[in-house]
Amino acid sequence: MRTYTSLATRLGAIVWMCAFAAMPLARAQAPAGGKPATGADHLSIGGDVPKPFTLSLDELRALPHVTIQVMNEHEHKQETYEGVPIVDLLKRAGAPQGEQIRGALMTTYVIAEGSDGYRALFSLAELDRGFEDSGVIVADRLDGAPMTGDIGPLRLVVPHDKRPARWVRMLQSITLASAPK
Repeated sequence: MRTYTSLATRLGAIVWMCAFAAMPLARAQAPAGGKPATGADHLSIGGDVPKPFTLSLDELRALPHVTIQVMNEHEHKQETYEGVPIVDLLKRAGAPQGEQIRGALMTTYVIAEGSDGYRALFSLAELDRGFEDSGVIVADRLDGAPMTGDIGPLRLVVPHDKRPARWVRMLQSITLASAPK
């Protein structure tokens, strides 16, 4: 007897397996010493992409930006972020997009990591405009000013998540990989 499961159920299971295999389960945003790490002065996009690259802050700031307004549930306030859509950076690295994402590529995932070691996991499909409009950006400005201190200079902002648990402060790298068979 064959049992059929939905694509969403299988994709969800793969994402969770990757999360358990590739990431610590409970990692705090601040290092053990209590003092936040300093944010990186560059952003690297790499992993399983044909054109890995690194951008300085000035190079990132020169790219086309979007503005989003979000409710930050941690801070309990409305915030305005400006930044580059993550899909634009993934496209520049040659990551599969749109109709290319099918079959084995449905197991491709993205890990965003901050300089403090905090990481968040996404399926490539959930970041792709062909699947959904996630609105995820690499932000360099908050409420009209450059981000500094323990959240900047770059922050991954995930506006449609109910909690900002996958918002990565002090963002330094975005890495693509595929789940093992």
